[in-house]
Amino acid sequence: MPPFTFSTRNNSLDTPDLPVTLGLQENEKHAPGPADGTQALNDHDESQLYPDKIRLIFIGLSLSLCMFLVGLDNTIISSAIPKITDDFHALEDVGWYASAYMLTVCAFQLMWGKLFTFYTIKWVYLASLFIFELGSLICGVAPTSTALIIGRAIAGVGGGGVSNGSFLLIAYSVPPRQRPTLIGALGAMYGFSAIAGPLIGGAFTNSSKLTWRWCFYINLPLGFVAGLVILFLVSSFKGSKAGKLGFINQLKQMDIPGTLCLLPGIICLLLALQWGGTKYPWDNGRIIALLVLAFVVLVVFMLVQARSGDLATVPTRIFCNRNIWGSSLFGSCIVAAFFVMLYYIPIWFQAIKGATPIKSGVMSLPLVLSYVIFSFGTGGLTSVFGYYVQWAYMTVILMAIGCGLLSILDVGSGHAEWIGYQVILGAGVGCGLQTAFSAPQTALPLEDIPIGTAVVIFTENLASAVFVSVAQNVFTNQLKTNIAQYAPDVDASVIIAAGATEFKSRIPQDMYDAVLFAYNKALDQTFYVGVALSCFGVLGVFGLEWLSVKGGKRQDTSDEAATA
Repeated sequence: MPPFTFSTRNNSLDTPDLPVTLGLQENEKHAPGPADGTQALNDHDESQLYPDKIRLIFIGLSLSLCMFLVGLDNTIISSAIPKITDDFHALEDVGWYASAYMLTVCAFQLMWGKLFTFYTIKWVYLASLFIFELGSLICGVAPTSTALIIGRAIAGVGGGGVSNGSFLLIAYSVPPRQRPTLIGALGAMYGFSAIAGPLIGGAFTNSSKLTWRWCFYINLPLGFVAGLVILFLVSSFKGSKAGKLGFINQLKQMDIPGTLCLLPGIICLLLALQWGGTKYPWDNGRIIALLVLAFVVLVVFMLVQARSGDLATVPTRIFCNRNIWGSSLFGSCIVAAFFVMLYYIPIWFQAIKGATPIKSGVMSLPLVLSYVIFSFGTGGLTSVFGYYVQWAYMTVILMAIGCGLLSILDVGSGHAEWIGYQVILGAGVGCGLQTAFSAPQTALPLEDIPIGTAVVIFTENLASAVFVSVAQNVFTNQLKTNIAQYAPDVDASVIIAAGATEFKSRIPQDMYDAVLFAYNKALDQTFYVGVALSCFGVLGVFGLEWLSVKGGKRQDTSDEAATA
């Protein structure tokens, strides 16, 4: 862990020229504040011309729609998989339908951060959106299972650029004081898509007129409309190094050695997590080899980064910034905890309350709605008052309480309990989500925001993939242990293979209550993963400086000590 000695006071500013176009408004400057890099950046920003309110609304809606589509692709396919396997007769490919998208989103995230610094940001963003749309089209028309997997992988490549670029366009197009509100909107749409995905996918799959292919076709018209708005309303901001480097120097700046280490390392790690405990046992030679290879290659990647200096994929000056590693650690913990709970709360409804998959999604709405409301609310309050770190502390507290309360649900828990506990958890996630992105955009000079944002998103995506797999193994192992303890005559492997909605038909009537108790206890124990992650996130909050999106800095003796 780097010491708290990094200061933004020495950051150099190399901000792009912002073009004057029709429909822009000039923002007044703030009163002068401390002469540090952050204040200088925000004063510079506030003196520039930004889109007027009408244009900002359309830009915000378009970016939110793009984030919704990228998030939707994570979960919409879950309800369609049974029909897809029926059409392609490729049950063995089920794991790839989800993992191919996740693999490429993570693997190419940091590369997009570099590309945004080399070229006009709008055009790089539209290129990533085009790749995402192309992948969706390939999925929609896929004649074989292999074609569908390839389409998912291509969509993931584009999705990584869309998620990174959406936050980046906010940094360039929106005045600092208004950014937290729009960041909260993007986060709210991404979280809402996680619940909406299975519902929309189920509606398409079970429709008499539509098919599972509409899970991907839906991206085409919506993405096209969003792309048109961005094309005509977003100004052509240039990346900090655009036009300054020739093609050969750009290749050097792309950190090819680092990329060649990162991509296989991420792929090996995620494949091990995808297959471990499901397709192969954890002690299988394939899984062990993948984990060892991932560890070795990622260590080599870190060594390459340390030696490459400013040419690294993640330059040391960015990663050692306390606001970046603090945001990354905090964001990774809350997002991973959120997705663990988002995956297993519906399973509790299906297994314990007997809900259908569609109804379990509806019963999870208190979590998502409270998350959306608090994302907008805290984003707006941050825009008014400037400071955002207090929301991160609130997130840690509320999420730990919410996850802890959900871990005491039992077979007899009523509506008041499972609704109220979800509201607390959703409020916690909503409070702090914008903090993880407000910090890089406030603490870094404009030239470093693309890489800083990419680092935060990359670590959040990777942590989600890792800890959902961790939670899966906790659940499986605890279920085996609990069944052996409370229903020793029942074969645990049969219960696990049957799934959350079918296991009840596979057990003797006299063992029903015991197995249900064991299942509930295993889910409660899985929720402990969310509790642990929520608590651990406070370490990231400790790394965040008390900066204001308005440009001022909290007068705190700790700041003076840190820069002494």
